[in-house]
Amino acid sequence: MPLADLVPIQPLPPFVAAEQVTDVLLARYAALIYRRTGIRVSPQKKTLLSNRLRRRLRETGIESFEAYYRHLSALPPGDPEWDAFLQEITTHETYLFRDEAQWRWFSRDYLAQKAEEGRAGARRVLRIWSAACSTGDEPVTIACCVAACLPNVERWNVHILATDIGKGALEQARAAAFGERAMRLVPEEYRRRFFTKAKDGPLWHARPVLTRMIVYRQHNLMEPLAGPPFDLVFLKNVLIYFDTESKKTVVRHLTAAIKPEGLLVTGAAEGVGDLLKGFVRLQPWLHRKPGKQA
Repeated sequence: MPLADLVPIQPLPPFVAAEQVTDVLLARYAALIYRRTGIRVSPQKKTLLSNRLRRRLRETGIESFEAYYRHLSALPPGDPEWDAFLQEITTHETYLFRDEAQWRWFSRDYLAQKAEEGRAGARRVLRIWSAACSTGDEPVTIACCVAACLPNVERWNVHILATDIGKGALEQARAAAFGERAMRLVPEEYRRRFFTKAKDGPLWHARPVLTRMIVYRQHNLMEPLAGPPFDLVFLKNVLIYFDTESKKTVVRHLTAAIKPEGLLVTGAAEGVGDLLKGFVRLQPWLHRKPGKQA
């Protein structure tokens, strides 16, 4: 049976449908991706990369993987096609309140301590960076906890910076709209207080009490981040895609972006513990930057 008979909707031209990325071309794509993002694509990802690239061939009308590689190589990093390509190869599922133990710590320990410090007269300023924020589930979760756990939160200067390498992901994040699957772990109280259910659809929209805390910016983790340092940085389930050298670069930039005695939250399997020189490991996923030297 011809392949076209199996795919009657939006059939690809025969030379695209049958083609796979060759090992040589896979290595060239992998090198290009690594140079731009620090992400390492292994030979085992050949089928996955081929499938993702077919979407870009369909969208652009480019006839082959080889031709698309030449096209992509000639584009500057800020070109929209680079963004579309990176969205294809880096997209992964995320949802609000993922890794519940971390959010319990954030609410019951970290924010409770900040609230106590505020009552004792400390400056009511809180700067948090959600690095690699994807479609915005993490920064909105941060904002939920802050709004719920800091008494008189309107009297605080809370700045949550949410960054991602992809413009498409950031556009979706700015919309602050989430389906039922993304909302499945959000406590019912938080749904009522901080979200509005769309009347004509399944989406929940974050209310201004959350969104006004968040600023979105495009950023590549392989580059330093300009601006004042942060009290707390979240970088979760991202560095598992980086090799050791790329991780070292990212960790160096993260270290510079965290205040003395500030904290870093990572995924439990991120594999950066040995690279965080001088940091105190409080949990497998929680690290404290050393204070200023006397």
